[in-house]
Amino acid sequence: MSDSSPTSPASRPAYLVGILLAVLGGIGLLAAFELTLEKFHALEFPGTGASCDFSLIVQCSVNLASSQGAVLGFPNPVIGLISWPVVITIGVAILARARFASWFWIGLNVGVVGSLAFVIWLMYQSIHILATLCPWCMLTWAVVIPLFWIVTIDNLRTGRIPTTERFQRFAAAAFGWIPLITLICYLIVAVIAQLRLDVLGYLF
Repeated sequence: MSDSSPTSPASRPAYLVGILLAVLGGIGLLAAFELTLEKFHALEFPGTGASCDFSLIVQCSVNLASSQGAVLGFPNPVIGLISWPVVITIGVAILARARFASWFWIGLNVGVVGSLAFVIWLMYQSIHILATLCPWCMLTWAVVIPLFWIVTIDNLRTGRIPTTERFQRFAAAAFGWIPLITLICYLIVAVIAQLRLDVLGYLF
């Protein structure tokens, strides 16, 4: 009989995934909640700045007031208020040793791929079109990126997404490199923002 305790070698990656999903989901929910409050403030007190407006470059007001801030006809943060609790619930369920079918994990993977695509589009709109960096938006970007890698690589290493044994072993090895992969993604976004907006020039 195999050891299924959270501290056993076989279950540690799954336990870690549960923790990461719950934590990242909580951070994402915080960002969505704060953006929703800022939107309420803007509607109640038109013309006043948001509490996250720090400069011409780093601010929330421009993003919240733009058409890009309400892609589906309602403020984008509402999407986060709906989606992030699902991620938190899945993470907590994993910690409670719940098991999900492969189709469930593939569905989650489709969701995080869609989230990443949406975030990349928002990054482009924010940096290249609106020329601003919204702090709470950036926090959302910062959690969606590792969430994508965690779910995708975990699905590949466990065989939930059908692949060859060789690629499965590669994914298992890559799982430990997720922090570095995430950091590289952050650096790419930072470099693009710096080249387009000269963020450091506004700070010094």
